[in-house]
Amino acid sequence: MLRLPGLGRAAAGRASCSSLQLHGLRHRLAADGLPGREASGSALRAAMAGMATAVWEGRGSQADFMQRDNCIVVDERDAILGSANKYDCHRFVNGQPDGRLHRAFSVFLFDSSNRLLLQQRATDKITFPGVWTNTCCSHQLVGQTPDEVDSDADIAAGRAPGAAAAARRKLQHELGIDPADVPPLRYLTRLHYCARDTDTHGPDAPWGEHEVDYILLGRLPAGAPPLRLAPNPEEVASARYVTRGELAAMMAPGSGLKWSPWFRIIAAHFLPRWWEDLDDVLAAGKHADAAAIHRLDC
Repeated sequence: MLRLPGLGRAAAGRASCSSLQLHGLRHRLAADGLPGREASGSALRAAMAGMATAVWEGRGSQADFMQRDNCIVVDERDAILGSANKYDCHRFVNGQPDGRLHRAFSVFLFDSSNRLLLQQRATDKITFPGVWTNTCCSHQLVGQTPDEVDSDADIAAGRAPGAAAAARRKLQHELGIDPADVPPLRYLTRLHYCARDTDTHGPDAPWGEHEVDYILLGRLPAGAPPLRLAPNPEEVASARYVTRGELAAMMAPGSGLKWSPWFRIIAAHFLPRWWEDLDDVLAAGKHADAAAIHRLDC
């Protein structure tokens, strides 16, 4: 697992789920003859997928979303343990010093000229407010239509339709991008990282991110105009397209700009070769490592 100095602490592997959703699922599966740990894995995943009955509504405050959005809680192998709301997943407190490990996604959208769309997170965000990052980053949720829970078979086949569905939902919510205008999203790999938000909340910050992050790339067709953006001020402070040179200048130490921990990881270890070979990445999956979960030392 990747930890950023000063942002993550305590031992890995403590992710657990005590949510009512998990207990209810385990109870239901045990009644079907799958007691104890056997109620996790594929049976639990199938039961969670069966919960997908609601269409997400993007109305409410950041505090509202923290309470009502239910993330997919997983172990270090990305096996589903259950679900917990965003508030519980992101609390770095006694009893869960690393929060709860959960699924997330990071989208990298390029225009037809291979410029990358970046956003600056709104200052009202509870975790990592005001930082620059990739196009969109958020969480797959349980109980959604379309279903956002990817299966083992999906990952083995090199696809992540659940993460892509969540990405289209949040691209519309955060940036006002019509889902019909989102280009095909190529799933590349997963990243496990842990980051305590000490920049915002101090050395004993009670908030952070502990995620298995699904990476998705997409590009507009040749000659297509840039996407029509209508940033949601509750989510996004600013958005802009950048070339590789412009991104390097923005990330230079003297720029004064702050960046999300997950984007710093990706920019340092993966993004240069993805961007350099973007045609082959999108057309043929070059550099894709769908089955991997990258745990790196920064």
